[in-house]
Amino acid sequence: MSTEPPSIEPRQTGYLVILGAGVMGTGIGTVALGHGFDVLLVDPDPDQLARAEAGIDRGLRLAQLMGRLPDGMDWGALRTSGSPDALDHPRAVIEAVTENYAVKAELLAKVSAALPAGTPLISNTSSIPVNELAGTVLRPEDLLGTHFMNPPTLIRTVEVIRGPRTGEAVVAATGRLLTELGRRAVVVNDAPGFVTSRVLHPMINTAARVVQAGTAAPEEVDALMEGCLGHPTGPLRTADLIGIDNLVDSLQVLWERTGDESCKPCDLLLAKVRAGELGRKSGTGFYTYETPQTPQTFEEKQ
Repeated sequence: MSTEPPSIEPRQTGYLVILGAGVMGTGIGTVALGHGFDVLLVDPDPDQLARAEAGIDRGLRLAQLMGRLPDGMDWGALRTSGSPDALDHPRAVIEAVTENYAVKAELLAKVSAALPAGTPLISNTSSIPVNELAGTVLRPEDLLGTHFMNPPTLIRTVEVIRGPRTGEAVVAATGRLLTELGRRAVVVNDAPGFVTSRVLHPMINTAARVVQAGTAAPEEVDALMEGCLGHPTGPLRTADLIGIDNLVDSLQVLWERTGDESCKPCDLLLAKVRAGELGRKSGTGFYTYETPQTPQTFEEKQ
């Protein structure tokens, strides 16, 4: 089956609100702007917003050079705000803050009260079940999950999570939105970690345990997974791309909700988080990078 996204449809009216100006919020915002959507990017830290604006500008130009944006389409306009208080009938709201239930639930509850009925309220989550978050919002039928992969400008398939209380109208509206963003939506049912994280994250955890045990270095693990098993980047380079702190948060969610010991974050991952070795965004993880990104810190500002 082809993984190419559907052809771009004409953009409908409306703008997108993105909550959180960290790595994922910046990446999703870049995709939206590059496909002609106006975007309101919300984060309580003005320095983070400034970094995100610069990152979006770089990301748009790089995506254009790589042929990842539609030809001949004007980019949308970016606005920023420190608060989601004044929302004027957005097309959809995408929450992209840290993978922490309490932070997501508080923010989604606040925003849901300010939205017209039928507005898709989308939590970009890698592991937290949508139904848990649905208990905190005004209209559970308007809430669903997405899992954009990092970097969103390059990965065109998006996992869409339908919670048991999610309305079909909002699933359909989100599918149309993703099509206009040049993305292929794959809709799955709700569960801890859904499909991608439930399969990928325990594998990364196991790869880290192999390094922890001294069986092989990260480069050797990744070389074997790439060369023998066809993994495109290797699990430990993938961990650096996800962000090791985000990976640990997701694994913790999976372990607590499933009891699967393969999801219990291993000591090496925990040690890297304590040391600030978070992957690409910090400049050091399993590998070292010349141009670190700023870690997502929305949780610390609540």
